[in-house]
Amino acid sequence: MKTVGVDVGSTTVKAVVVADGEILWRDYRRHGTRQAEMVLDFLTRIEAECGLAAGTDRIYLTGSGAGLIAPLVGGRFVQEVVAVAAAVEKLHPDVHFVSEIGGEDMKTIFFTPAGDGRAKQVYMQSACSGGTGTFIEKTARKLQIAPERLADMPYEGVALHKVSSKCGIFAEADANTLVKSGVAVEEIIASLFEAVVYQNLATLTKGNTPRPRVLLLGGPNLFFRGLQQAWRRHLARLWEERKVALPDGLASERCIEVPAEALYYACLGCVAVAASEAEQAGRYGGTERLRWWIEVGQHEQKAREGAQGLVRSPEELKHFVHCYGEPRVATSTPRRAPDGVAVVGLDFGSTTAKAVVLSQDKELIASCYVGSRGNPIEDAKAILREVRGAGVERVAALGITGYGKDLLKDIVGADVALVETVAHATAALHYVPDADVICDVGGCDVKILILRQGTVADFRLNSQCSSGNGAFLQGVAERYAIPLERYAEEAFKARAVPALAMGCGVFLQSDIVNQQRKGWSREEIMAALAAVLPLNVWVYAGQLQNLAAAGRKFVLQGGTHRNLAVVKAQVDFIRSKVPQAEIVVHPYSGEAGAIGAALVALERAHTGAPSRFRGYEAIESLEYRSTTNEHTTCRWCTVNCRRTFIDVRLPEGRGRPWSKVPLAPGWERVISGNSCPKGLVEDVNEMRIVKERLEEARRAHPNIAELVREGAFRRAAVAA
Repeated sequence: MKTVGVDVGSTTVKAVVVADGEILWRDYRRHGTRQAEMVLDFLTRIEAECGLAAGTDRIYLTGSGAGLIAPLVGGRFVQEVVAVAAAVEKLHPDVHFVSEIGGEDMKTIFFTPAGDGRAKQVYMQSACSGGTGTFIEKTARKLQIAPERLADMPYEGVALHKVSSKCGIFAEADANTLVKSGVAVEEIIASLFEAVVYQNLATLTKGNTPRPRVLLLGGPNLFFRGLQQAWRRHLARLWEERKVALPDGLASERCIEVPAEALYYACLGCVAVAASEAEQAGRYGGTERLRWWIEVGQHEQKAREGAQGLVRSPEELKHFVHCYGEPRVATSTPRRAPDGVAVVGLDFGSTTAKAVVLSQDKELIASCYVGSRGNPIEDAKAILREVRGAGVERVAALGITGYGKDLLKDIVGADVALVETVAHATAALHYVPDADVICDVGGCDVKILILRQGTVADFRLNSQCSSGNGAFLQGVAERYAIPLERYAEEAFKARAVPALAMGCGVFLQSDIVNQQRKGWSREEIMAALAAVLPLNVWVYAGQLQNLAAAGRKFVLQGGTHRNLAVVKAQVDFIRSKVPQAEIVVHPYSGEAGAIGAALVALERAHTGAPSRFRGYEAIESLEYRSTTNEHTTCRWCTVNCRRTFIDVRLPEGRGRPWSKVPLAPGWERVISGNSCPKGLVEDVNEMRIVKERLEEARRAHPNIAELVREGAFRRAAVAA
């Protein structure tokens, strides 16, 4: 008799086939939300390759998606913690602590002696992505780190930075800050490993001490070498601090084991549970009912529970595309600028760097995109190579905006550095002069600008939660192996969509997992994400309960509005609140910030002032180094921000010989990672220098109004 153990997880399906105590077959694969289909594929293969027989062999299932599937194949459902614990007790009777990290959950199990057996304490986290494998992989994708490289990236010997361990969204924000600060990707990933282990030890131990021996299970613990190193370091330090005796005088690293079968312990636990129950339990019933569910049953349930898709018919989709069309994108192989002279605008966003080239008459000649490489100076080099390739030999003026403007404005020699609100408002009003509301949805933030007579009267920003931004949609698409440019194509296929909760990105992610369990496909979930985005943008992020009061003419811009599924959802939502609304998609939505910067730079160029742009060769040859250690930490308050000093070699660099991190003349320092303006000043030595310069400026350029006031109210001396 054969026993099949199946783990239907949030991201993968795993299975083992055991007979007479030996593993005959095993496999694991990502299911891309099609849990039932992947289980059917596994069972079909097991029948063909191992002779699995209905009515004779047994099947036990565990995992987030097993509750629905188990009855359809005649199997028994086993709660996943019970399954993992059963496998550990059978295979590792001397283990006292287990940490299993999955794609979207974490669990810890404490084993303590109790009478003739062992008592178990279980703690589980499945509502937040912080500390899970998906969180690590999502950040690695953003940093363009291949899975093979991620698996081999170290923790030991790498500088660490502060990354939130409580919430996946806050941790993502911290990682974004490190990227913008020029921190090396190796240090960011090592910091993520640190945060994952800290999250597990701080949250899921509930004050208990993990005692040796320790077992690390799950894909992240198995595949990520740096994560294993982080566990070993933290546990060794914890045991030393709490004076925990190690068994038989073993070294601490030998008390921590990552078994080769770490992926399959829930499956092996199912087999162990089956061995303890009657032979008639869990008899395999074949795949007929599972096939019926996939082909008929789930669609009937979706029709009852789901909402209408983004489009009701092909005719509606055709009409929508006719009205809004495909967003225009200026290519990076345009016609050349007249005489090779043009104005350039740069927008250094959280996920991409954009550049636009404008002619002297404000015509868009070209635009360029490069993905963020995790280092703002390298991003600047890459995007300016694209600009030069577009035929711009001489830059008449350079405008810059975005997250990286303060870091890069002096390094590249920008003539104008604009805050994003001004840049986006300028770009929108250039194409839609009578706009009332501008909605910019970027990679990691949402901006809503309410205009009155061409000026910004109100402004809403959300840069802390990912629920309404493009990076969240991109992350989900990447998990489902769908290229971002095909997002709308897939989403428009959905005829029904599940209802997703508005609000926090963590809860939204949890809601997606729940819908996967119910059989909703990836295209249906992607359509639902597009449908809920307007709620997150206008109600959750923008706090605009009365959209009609904001205005009648809406401009949608930002790279996320290149996605026609998002545009369709936005149009439907806005018109449901403002029936007479006029909705315009910016003709170059992704480049809007860069266009705004270029337009303001063009105004400066018309004054005849020479550009400060350093030149392509000078920027390409920039030499720099980054430092983050105890000497770079800000001490002005108790927050102690872990700053990064980015030192760039520049001819006019003044150096900082007085610094705790000395800098020779010919180098200039940029400070990043600070959370307030005080952090831009290194220490009291620099504060003295700043005050001396202020006093010199006051003496050279006195405040005339102040002198007049003092003179007017000075009491004349009275003669004796």
